[in-house]
Amino acid sequence: MLVDSHCHLNFEQLSSQMDDVLRRAELANVGHMLTIGTKLREFPSVLSIAEQHDNIHCSVGIHPHEAEEEGADVTVDQLLKLAAHPKVVGIGETGLDYFYEHSPREIQKQSFRIHIEAARQSGLPLIVHTRDADQDTIDILTEEYAKGPFTGVIHCFSSGWEVAEKSMEIGFYISISGIVTFKAAKDLQDHVTKLPMDRLLVETDSPYLAPVPNRGKTNEPSFVTHTAAKVAELQGVDPAMIEETTTNNFFKLFNKIDRKVS
Repeated sequence: MLVDSHCHLNFEQLSSQMDDVLRRAELANVGHMLTIGTKLREFPSVLSIAEQHDNIHCSVGIHPHEAEEEGADVTVDQLLKLAAHPKVVGIGETGLDYFYEHSPREIQKQSFRIHIEAARQSGLPLIVHTRDADQDTIDILTEEYAKGPFTGVIHCFSSGWEVAEKSMEIGFYISISGIVTFKAAKDLQDHVTKLPMDRLLVETDSPYLAPVPNRGKTNEPSFVTHTAAKVAELQGVDPAMIEETTTNNFFKLFNKIDRKVS
């Protein structure tokens, strides 16, 4: 089976047709999904979806876009309390976004470090969003790792190669989204050819970034098959190998999940 390692099932575009979305995922052999927290005030809806399905888990965190409203006041203890739930298997998404800058950079950094400490203390993987913030992302991850180890994933990777390289040096995984199927994504495609298979994950980031041939449509977990196929092409391997490897990588990283139950 395939795993969609990053989706937003609580977003209205998907939650409004949840039964159909999950049925199409099953037909596409997408056997597990990780639905991601972006706002603490919406976390109950994220958790509720995970609680209703054996093959869905979730994360808790504050997206950098929301850092000014929520991230400046969140505490490590608050995140740890929510992360103790059996269905919560990751911290984030968190990180830095200097493309939109919906929140001031310093507040984004503060929130990012708080999430890292929660990941360190809980032992759960950190789910990192980074856009147009390569050097600060590298610096913060490197500085924080020197204080004590933690693990995680660069989700929806589309940054420069150094982000992947430095992240993998501290044990991170790199997750590839449908962007890799876009004609203009030549740099990303080149990076994917160099990524070691034992560090690869695939995701949709649905409802956004639908891959070719579904670009322009509402993205959903079943579409991760197209991303996996493109990754296999770029890696020069059979799609079945990418399916097996990325699924094994997912459960190795998110090891709070009982794979037998899922």
